[in-house]
Amino acid sequence: MSNAIYTALTRQDGLLKEMQVVANNIANASTTGFKSNHAVFVEHLAAVGQQSESLSMGSLAGHNFDLSQGSLKYTGGQFDLAIQGQGFFVLDTPAGERLTRAGAFQLSSDGNLIDAFGNRVMGAGGGAITLPEEVAQISIAPDGTISAGEEIFGKIGVVIVEDGLQQEAGTMFKVSQGYQQVEEPNLLQGALEQSNVSSILEVSRLIEVQRAYEAGQTLIEKEDDRINQLIKTIRQL
Repeated sequence: MSNAIYTALTRQDGLLKEMQVVANNIANASTTGFKSNHAVFVEHLAAVGQQSESLSMGSLAGHNFDLSQGSLKYTGGQFDLAIQGQGFFVLDTPAGERLTRAGAFQLSSDGNLIDAFGNRVMGAGGGAITLPEEVAQISIAPDGTISAGEEIFGKIGVVIVEDGLQQEAGTMFKVSQGYQQVEEPNLLQGALEQSNVSSILEVSRLIEVQRAYEAGQTLIEKEDDRINQLIKTIRQL
């Protein structure tokens, strides 16, 4: 196989992976608390012989995510919460603690504050947040304090991460370096943070990647035809 085809194939592989990332962003353009992803590529050089120049190839090095604030949608739900500014909610999941910006919460049958998947929302001091069954109207202050009239039931934890944040599927993040409580969180009750994906930009990028992929496919086909023609010519000599 020629060096041109090797180079084109590595480019095609990278474009295909980037296309998958962009498509995932578009699919989550309406997902509450979703943060857009971007593919990150690196270039490496491969030796092809002492008499030839080195071959440049690219490969996917990982993903980078955008933590910029999404727009707010007012829902009026008493357990819908949006974080304004930095910070994450902490969830107790079967895989361990996970962080999220998706604040569409509800009460479980046993009175625990949970997300849409049944994961418990953690309080500022650790542990689940449990509300009495008889309480009908809940108020949540900007600092996360949950109350009904004069009675306080707890405080929702909002944390920040300095390093080691890893995005998982959906709207969850895993942290390997630990986190710290935000001293002065700013929560908005009755609202949800929307996805920060720009559909227009992502669709434009998808078209750009598709065209580049098609161009690369054409190059490979032409190079394959050239090699086949060369082999036929040699055989006829």
